[in-house]
Amino acid sequence: MDNVLDLVDQTFFRLGEAAGVGQNVWVYNRAIDMDGLRRFHRHLQQGRLARRIERSPLRFGRHRWVTPRDRDELEIAAPRPREEFDAWLREQATIPLDVERGPGWHLAVLPFTDGGAGVSFVVTHCLTDGIGGCLALVEAACGYDHPNNLPAAGSRPRGRALREDARQTAHDIPAIRRALAAAIAAARSARRDRRSTGSAVPAPAQGRAKPPAAIAGADEIITLPTAAFFLDADEWDARAQSLGGTSNTLLSGVAARLAQRVGRIDADGSVALALPVNERTADDTRANAVTMVDITVDPAPATTDLREIRTATKQALIRHREVPDERRTLLPLVPLLPERLIKRMVGVATGGATNVVVASNIGAAPEAANRPDGTDADYVALLSRYPGLTRAMMDQLGGIMVVHSASVHRQVFISVLAYQPGRLTSNDDLRQHVSSALNDFSLTATTGWSAMNQSTGAR
Repeated sequence: MDNVLDLVDQTFFRLGEAAGVGQNVWVYNRAIDMDGLRRFHRHLQQGRLARRIERSPLRFGRHRWVTPRDRDELEIAAPRPREEFDAWLREQATIPLDVERGPGWHLAVLPFTDGGAGVSFVVTHCLTDGIGGCLALVEAACGYDHPNNLPAAGSRPRGRALREDARQTAHDIPAIRRALAAAIAAARSARRDRRSTGSAVPAPAQGRAKPPAAIAGADEIITLPTAAFFLDADEWDARAQSLGGTSNTLLSGVAARLAQRVGRIDADGSVALALPVNERTADDTRANAVTMVDITVDPAPATTDLREIRTATKQALIRHREVPDERRTLLPLVPLLPERLIKRMVGVATGGATNVVVASNIGAAPEAANRPDGTDADYVALLSRYPGLTRAMMDQLGGIMVVHSASVHRQVFISVLAYQPGRLTSNDDLRQHVSSALNDFSLTATTGWSAMNQSTGAR
């Protein structure tokens, strides 16, 4: 099989920690089956995530997927109160993941002192996207091993690796030429646009602009606010239908309303949404097999009518099928770019545009996705995390907002990662804003891990 990295995957790899991680969370309000969780872990070790990236010996070469020589162990943490679960999840999200040296993912369980347990599975986006991760979890829960037939790490002699990677680069030259031509054309177009608006001509009376003042703590790594909310699936679907929408468009409406509340809007009050579209095929070996479809919506009428968002989404999907994504045309240049330019591409991993809001609906997940120990968990959610981002990166991006949702076992979760400089910087801020946005749609939700106590019972 071809083990050369897709160019999107090579981009994520070069972004490093800025590529982010996904964190699956399960909560059991009863004793967890540890033997079942160990079986789940063993099947993950034999599944589609059992691979690493091996760098090309060429500085500008394409990297390759290989089979690792070692494996990550299941972590069983010392019991803690349920109220500390959120802090423990943040700790898990900061465990160093390395798709090159390992581990690329980590599974851990935290027993609660009041009974029950929480489970965390963190995986770098360099290894998989949300759908790929869901497939890996479902396969492991069903006891299925997914042989990847990849060569072992370090199995290529250097001379052979140089020859094979040089041939790959030669094969990529036509695409590199097209990408370079597209980049030059885009730069010229941007320059013409600036001249037409007069922004390239400084006002004589103003003189030379002063350099921006240094930001205190700019290189400080910050913890981005996250929150998870849980809703009844029947209530969610009924509300979407009553507003003339679908589950997808209701999530887009909630995301747009949330963005409006925190000021993540354009000058005209509109919200730019990026909707991930799954392109994964049956035998797909890509880590990230999604593309982004962009729409611009007015958040004001969304709480009473979703038809405008539904129409915009349909039109964008049609356009996506008919018109190639210009951003992908430039990807062949990624292996050639120096590190200083790669660091400026953080937006690729977080949505790709100023003020963008990523709204990702996985849809109805298989019930096995909710069974890490072989039985149904009481709650499941997928969280986005970016543990390696600094305050300077956040100021460069103008903040971040990623909204995930899925329906599992008659329950819908909505998870949000968001940071808006000066307006939304804490978990409490985020929970308040999300609660208000859901209230705008007359939706009732449960939030806070400490509220998920044994009174809910096992379903």
